[in-house]
Amino acid sequence: MGVRTLFGIRGRELPERPAPGAVLAEARGLHVRLGGREVLAGIELSARAGEVLALVGPNGAGKSTLFGALAADLRADRGTVRIADRPAGEWKAGELALRRAVLPQSAALSFPFPVEEVVRMGRAPWAGTALEDEDDEAVAEAMAATETAEFTGRTFAALSGGERARVALARALAQRTSLLLLDEPTAALDLRHQELVLRICRERAAAGDGVVVVLHDLGLAAAYADRVAVLHEGRIAAEGEPAEVFDDELLSRVYRQPVEVFPHPRSGEPVVVPRREQRSPNAPVPAPVPAPIPSPIPSPANRTGEPNG
Repeated sequence: MGVRTLFGIRGRELPERPAPGAVLAEARGLHVRLGGREVLAGIELSARAGEVLALVGPNGAGKSTLFGALAADLRADRGTVRIADRPAGEWKAGELALRRAVLPQSAALSFPFPVEEVVRMGRAPWAGTALEDEDDEAVAEAMAATETAEFTGRTFAALSGGERARVALARALAQRTSLLLLDEPTAALDLRHQELVLRICRERAAAGDGVVVVLHDLGLAAAYADRVAVLHEGRIAAEGEPAEVFDDELLSRVYRQPVEVFPHPRSGEPVVVPRREQRSPNAPVPAPVPAPIPSPIPSPANRTGEPNG
């Protein structure tokens, strides 16, 4: 029998590392209704160990709802969601937290917690297990990866939006689960840190974990995802490798905006840009619009309209 602690039994069974390609989360015939409206209809999708799966699509397509269902935070109205080969609803919260880490769109804390303490919250599921001895290492590694170690002496509330987003990511990384779910992790970040976050996703996948990430930037999805699922009106319009899925016709229809897709001249990755009207080099330059001539201001003696003098 394991050693009993304040949080449980150190000897309790811990999740094993998944085999390459193992299904970590999956939706089968998934239907979800919110506010009386069907938001997802018949979704079939799997997240596997060793790959980055990007969920893309326009606003209102159902990306965040699908994300919540795969994280077991939203219940299915019809169909099933399985995590680690078990129906999502059968997991206890503590067991689930050992198998998947979730980064929501926004991170809010009511108290002025120190940054390192916020990151350490990601280790809470491991309290009372044999792996709680890795807490310090996991926290330091996560903060180094996200470039947040320099915030150690600050409180979470004192950080900018982008800095908070990176600290929240560090907390999810410190959890050290085999499935990492990130909902729009680059939304508040500058160019450098957008690339940093997606490189972390690739590193996690290379180490054998599965990553599901919701993205609006199709360029980032094309550059870093192994597979993309394009959502449109609650359904998956296409799924596969970015080079196979991203094409002019599909994306123009889904986003209701003409786009062009072409291979990057160096990497060959798909580049997606809006199709815009080309400016003619010989088009005349519009003449400047003259400023209106102000009306004369009547003298103080004439403000009533009476003649002067």
